Amino acid sequence: MTSSANTSTENEPTPGSPSPEGGNTRLIKRHSSGTRAWHWINLAALIILLMSGLQIFNAHPTLYWGDQSLSENTVLAIGARRTAEGEAQGYLQISDYRFDTTGVLGWSRQGDDYRQRGFPAWATLPSSQWLAMGRNWHFFAAWIFGTSLVVYLLYSLVRRNRRRQIFPRSHQWRQIKQTFIDHARFRFHHVSDYNVIQKLTYIGVLFGLLPMLVLSGLAMSPTMDAAWPWLPEMFGGRQSARTIHFIGAVAIVLFVVIHVGLVVATGLFNNLRSMVTGTYRINVSDEANQRDE
Repeated sequence: MTSSANTSTENEPTPGSPSPEGGNTRLIKRHSSGTRAWHWINLAALIILLMSGLQIFNAHPTLYWGDQSLSENTVLAIGARRTAEGEAQGYLQISDYRFDTTGVLGWSRQGDDYRQRGFPAWATLPSSQWLAMGRNWHFFAAWIFGTSLVVYLLYSLVRRNRRRQIFPRSHQWRQIKQTFIDHARFRFHHVSDYNVIQKLTYIGVLFGLLPMLVLSGLAMSPTMDAAWPWLPEMFGGRQSARTIHFIGAVAIVLFVVIHVGLVVATGLFNNLRSMVTGTYRINVSDEANQRDE
């Protein structure tokens, strides 16, 4: 997962761009300006959504399953308590298991003092307890993210070349076992097309995880529930929708961490350049082997 998907002008050789070392590499045009703009705009939107979402979560740092916020329906809670010695202690409780999270979750520093709050000040937008402003930031970024996601998905499905770039080809399915082995051994191939693991991951995120986040977010809105009562029912209730929304946000964070890790592992400069300027350096031998498959 070294970059996002491509458009019609992508994956084309850049004339007159041989390797400066004269070696077995050359530059190609991998990402169009539209893809690069979509990537960076949505990165900023996702950061705002995550941090403002934690601000909203802090207003009631407990998750339930079902339609009602009853104590017997609790699946996760973040809070603070006094120990037998009188010390303040933050905790994270999942089902019947409770973990000491003092300093990070439940009881953390804000300014010069320690305070009871779900997530710490450095992780929320704004940093102070300000629910109204957190909601304003969240909905502002949600409109940008939701609109661009719908446009991107429709464009990717309508354009034939986009479908070929996103969905695995027949020879890539045949290579799937070897691709997993290569990834496990940190042996990466610098070619113009994404490998099957990248494509399956992007399909899962673009067509599964991100739409689920948008729909579960809408299911928490009383206005949307009145207009579409089937929406919260689809998630098992409004509280279940809130829990699924939270789990989806955690999954996005994990995806970003793995994505950034692979960007570094497969060539930080080459990958960053492709998402800033659009050009990407491939290995000619790897590219030829891929086409021979």
